[in-house]
Amino acid sequence: MSKFKKKAANTSQEIPTSALPDIIFMLLFFFMVTTVLRETDLLVEQKLPQAEQLRKLEKKSLVSYIYIGKPKKTDLFGSEPRIQVNDILVQPSDIILFVTQEKDKLSEAERDQITMSMKIDREAKMGIVTDVQQSLKEANARKILYSTPKKVAEDI
Repeated sequence: MSKFKKKAANTSQEIPTSALPDIIFMLLFFFMVTTVLRETDLLVEQKLPQAEQLRKLEKKSLVSYIYIGKPKKTDLFGSEPRIQVNDILVQPSDIILFVTQEKDKLSEAERDQITMSMKIDREAKMGIVTDVQQSLKEANARKILYSTPKKVAEDI
């Protein structure tokens, strides 16, 4: 009978890491390109009222935001509630132009589906809200959404 001997193999168990930096940079670029940063800087204060019944939006690309509240820089803009669209403060008469510009960004089929989301400070007067609503009506923006955070359940 012959005896079998195990031969010691000189195999290395190392993993090649030469492509690792390339993979890391590809992931970094992917996340840099796909991450959406905040589009607007709030110039008005926002203390939104809370709600109990909420509905989630299906297509956020069809939503344009209008912020109403007291300006953060009261020495420059006063203490009365102001209207902010994108990164500028506007008057109620400028809302029609804003809606037209937002509709022009969309395709022809989506223009009728645009939704105007109003984020209104709880301390804002109803007069300025009514003025914005009238301007939206004149601009033929019929879908209006009032944004609010979800009400937190209190412990009993």
